[in-house]
Amino acid sequence: MSRIPLISGNWKMNLNHFEAIQLVQKLSYELRNHDYDRVEVSVHPPFTNIRSIQTVIDADRMKFRLGAQNCHAETSGAFTGDISPAMLQKLDVDLVIVGHSERRALSGETNELVAAKARSVFAHGMTPIVCVGETIEQRESGEAEVIVEGQVRGSLAALSKDQLSEVVIAYEPVWAIGTGQTASTDDAQAMCSHIRSVVADIHRPAETKVRIQYGGSVNVANARELMAMEDIDGALVGGASLEAASFARIVSFQEV
Repeated sequence: MSRIPLISGNWKMNLNHFEAIQLVQKLSYELRNHDYDRVEVSVHPPFTNIRSIQTVIDADRMKFRLGAQNCHAETSGAFTGDISPAMLQKLDVDLVIVGHSERRALSGETNELVAAKARSVFAHGMTPIVCVGETIEQRESGEAEVIVEGQVRGSLAALSKDQLSEVVIAYEPVWAIGTGQTASTDDAQAMCSHIRSVVADIHRPAETKVRIQYGGSVNVANARELMAMEDIDGALVGGASLEAASFARIVSFQEV
């Protein structure tokens, strides 16, 4: 089954709303001839920038999918400093990253919490990008597949059969995020294939539809080779998404 690649720019804690507007306008210009039916594009600004980017996307009729970097699992409540999926839905957010390794490591997010967030994102009409990935210690000890499988099963546990086909999974080896190191194409393909087999074991035929992104120091030089792998259906791009020209070249990986 043909799966449309999804290239997502995770801006993390970067850019004020003026800089964010400039970046998305430059990106729109760089991708003015891009075929969004072949490769979808999403941008994930910080919470403070989402309204500004939504307005620009709507006003200029850009074809980007608007994303968020995180959300709370609850719709509302006494959760100071958190953002609910209902709030994001009202801003026309389409995709929400949940369970990023930085959230798991720095905020102690568990598979159970990620599962609750993913379920809540779907309940509010959006699609979660569920992140999984092993540390360098886990890979060197030969535990990578077991760790990632546990994250996949635990983080998708709350989803329905239909949602398993619609969710996006991002495989990001923790040791490759922001380090300049990238998993070899063979290693990335092997793990993404393993993830697809886990989804198949949970519920067939969801594995034929679920999109699996690779993330971890994706750049212009390695994008085309990574995207050529059978089980890699896009990329979750960090630092390289903060520069319009480089991110546009990653999006246009077929022509790189």
